Amino acid sequence: MDFKLPDLGEGITEGEVLKWLVKEGDQIKEDQPIVEVMTDKVNVQVPSPRSGKVSRILVKEGDVAKVGQTILVIDDGSGGAPLATLVAPPEKAPAKGAAEVQQAPQSSVSSVLATPATRKLARELGVDITKVHGSGPQGRVTDDDIKSASRPALKAVAIQEPRLAGGVQKEEVVPLRGLRRTISDRMVKSLRTTAQVTHVDEADVTELVLLREALKGSAEKRGVRLTYLPFIIKALVPALKEFPYVNSSLDEQAGNIVLKKYYNIGVATDTEQGLVVPVVKDVDRKDIFELAGEITKLSEKARTGQLSLDDVRGATFTITNVGAIGGLFATPIINLPEVAILGLHKIAKRPVIHDGKIEVRDTTFLSLSFDHRVMDGAYAARFTSRLIETIQDTKKLLAEVL
Repeated sequence: MDFKLPDLGEGITEGEVLKWLVKEGDQIKEDQPIVEVMTDKVNVQVPSPRSGKVSRILVKEGDVAKVGQTILVIDDGSGGAPLATLVAPPEKAPAKGAAEVQQAPQSSVSSVLATPATRKLARELGVDITKVHGSGPQGRVTDDDIKSASRPALKAVAIQEPRLAGGVQKEEVVPLRGLRRTISDRMVKSLRTTAQVTHVDEADVTELVLLREALKGSAEKRGVRLTYLPFIIKALVPALKEFPYVNSSLDEQAGNIVLKKYYNIGVATDTEQGLVVPVVKDVDRKDIFELAGEITKLSEKARTGQLSLDDVRGATFTITNVGAIGGLFATPIINLPEVAILGLHKIAKRPVIHDGKIEVRDTTFLSLSFDHRVMDGAYAARFTSRLIETIQDTKKLLAEVL
């Protein structure tokens, strides 16, 4: 039987084969994990649908397979059609990540169902869009289809051998694969398909620092570590409610802006493998102690590679926090399909004018990157000001966090 890459969740169209857990000739049992696949920034072990013998492995480690593509053939003793009629012969198998080429070519470029941006991308990458099979609704050609179609040409470019000096290797070639490739594709797509602008403002967090210190004891009694992040997440809620376009997504195909009436916050997390974004769900319904505990659990799962698909999906807005590392401020890249992302930075003591006097107070910079197609700069600035207002007002913040 053909074993096709199954649908791993809504919206998943492909996955990278990270590691085969079986080899040709192995006897396998039903529900035995047979392959580890990277998709949506998490690793998923896919089980066998039945017992039998591994007849052929059709996709190599590091290759990208489409959902529904045959990646393995299992001899389950049921007979059936010869292998040659089940899968394409090896010399005709799709190249790494390549999109299918239509047998009957389109009559013209204008007859292809694709957005102007996708057509432009095809021209930039030198891809004949009439020969690309679209994976979108009604056969629409997507940006990912064009990128996949361009990969064979990129693969053909010769890779230089690492240079040596005095017998010592001066360079190391590291394959771009797994999570690193996923991040690469998503970041490039985000910058290419959105009109990104970053608004930066400064917040006086002196009162927040004192409030956190006052509540640390209560947090410890609950067995949680209280950082500044839960406070910022709770302060976001009234701002997102007042400025709903920040908590939205853009459906380009339908031509709609989708305003979200729920508040799921993605928290960008640094791991040894790369950046992942676990999602804290329904933050408006949880206090800071619940948020602190959930953030800790998700961060640990991220660092140990234990995140599930549900853990990384459904975000309406994302926060990236580099404050512990340092730096003044940055311009974070939007986490699609969201339309905005907030960068949190180092809290430091700085001289500021407070109540008409120069004082040394705790301040930080906030960076809001947003899609200018969905909101204007004034709207983004007002949203950030509303957020800072809550952060700086202890009474308002207490009303939100507890």
